[in-house]
Amino acid sequence: MSTTPACSVIIPCYRDEAPLARLLAQLHTLAERCAQPLQIIVVDAARSAQCQALCHAQGAEWLPAEPCRGQQLRAGAAAAQHERLWFLHADAELYGAPFAALQAALAQGAPGGYFAFRLSGPLPWQARWLVRLTNWRVRLPLGVPYGDQGLFATREAYWAAGGHAPWPLFEEVPLVRGLRRQGALACVSEGLRVDPRRWQRDGWWRRALLHRLLALGFLCGVPVRHLARWQQRSRARDR
Repeated sequence: MSTTPACSVIIPCYRDEAPLARLLAQLHTLAERCAQPLQIIVVDAARSAQCQALCHAQGAEWLPAEPCRGQQLRAGAAAAQHERLWFLHADAELYGAPFAALQAALAQGAPGGYFAFRLSGPLPWQARWLVRLTNWRVRLPLGVPYGDQGLFATREAYWAAGGHAPWPLFEEVPLVRGLRRQGALACVSEGLRVDPRRWQRDGWWRRALLHRLLALGFLCGVPVRHLARWQQRSRARDR
């Protein structure tokens, strides 16, 4: 029997049942391949009967929550039973051996880590530049990997860092800073891709610029609730 610590996977969801179904299937394949139990916790901010039924059919735990990603992630972490915590967005795409790479990084003493930013599917030149720039930004001293990069941590390090902030965006920033105070974060180069649909919908450079403006506002001390309202209004104007 494997002595590798088991892992709890926490997935915040909000009306993302189609990509969630794909991700749950991928996680089950990983668990079977590694002969390692995975506790899968879906924290559903839409409180959807469809999401609940999907989770029950796929053997995942379903938790209802308010529509705030930081609170969803904290609720999932509080319900986790295992020593490894892995946070995935519902539209993440897994490939290769991400679970083994995650476990190897933590076994080497890292308090936590993240996956290199990659996008799925054939990509235009704008997307390829976005991938390069994002991975360069994360390597900067103040660069923060965001939640779509599959953040992971030991449970002890996660709570010692304070966990995710109970915010609707930038909820991972205090967590990453707290983890870095405990040691260098590991970067796993392969294993996770991000669905590009939101960039395709909003425009590659427009969405990237919006993210940078929000990040600048956050660094300047603008309250997160104001930034979240601005983000919502900006997206509503484009619909």
